[in-house]
Amino acid sequence: LARILARHYGFTCSVFFTTDPKTGFIEPGSSNISGLEALKTADLLVLFLRFQDFPDEEMQHIVDYLDRGGPVVGYRTSTHAFQIKRPDAKFLKYTWNNGAKNPAADFPGGFGRQILGETWVSHYGRNHTQSSRLLLQPDQMNHPILRGVKDVWAQSGGYTADPIAGSTVLALGQILNGMTADSPPAGDKKQVPVAWYRTYEQTPGKPGRVFTTTHGASEDLLNDGFRRMAVNATLWAAGLEAAIRPDNNISFVGPYAPTTFAFDGYVKGMKPSDMAGWDTPIPKASPK
Repeated sequence: LARILARHYGFTCSVFFTTDPKTGFIEPGSSNISGLEALKTADLLVLFLRFQDFPDEEMQHIVDYLDRGGPVVGYRTSTHAFQIKRPDAKFLKYTWNNGAKNPAADFPGGFGRQILGETWVSHYGRNHTQSSRLLLQPDQMNHPILRGVKDVWAQSGGYTADPIAGSTVLALGQILNGMTADSPPAGDKKQVPVAWYRTYEQTPGKPGRVFTTTHGASEDLLNDGFRRMAVNATLWAAGLEAAIRPDNNISFVGPYAPTTFAFDGYVKGMKPSDMAGWDTPIPKASPK
């Protein structure tokens, strides 16, 4: 997605990964991250995180960005981006289940609920056996995020979600019994929100735009409809909705052959630098 935005739309994109501090290899969930001072001058923050416990000095960059009303795009597990376990952590309230034992607590639901509009609730649909059709809402078809978007199908299962008041739902998820776009709907599953937009205001007078979707796993980006929605949402969040055309270029830049999303399913022995440039494979082949 960063390559698409950089090559086709002229964005300067900085991509950060959590890594093994000893080897420098990408390690999802390690909570070892650096370089987030880039947020001091960033125009947009795109997140794909899960249960992270970042050091206070790195969290400070995220909080400063939110305090100035920077726009945010959040994918899938970012609804539960932070699980801060240190009782003395400076930003403990950003954890996904903040206030679970005290409904009167400040910032209930943490970053997910208060910024993105929802936190972790539960899975809705079985991964790898049930996929999802995104039903675009008729009353939102004129919104810039949905401009030119059609036939949206996601290979990832859904999440239970009831976005916070003030959120506008763009799409409901229809769980399918199968892993093809024409699979039949699951008769025992109701439709739940899977994509929405909203505005947060962490500092009075400094609102920030937000787009959130509970989809966005590795293979979801292969779907043209989902990819167009993702590109549109990025432009909209950055205040560039005038640049959204129904035929904007959303083609991949360089080879993209995503691994199937799974716990511990990532390619081992890979460093962020292995994806430098326009033409390196994403991901690279597993080391022999």
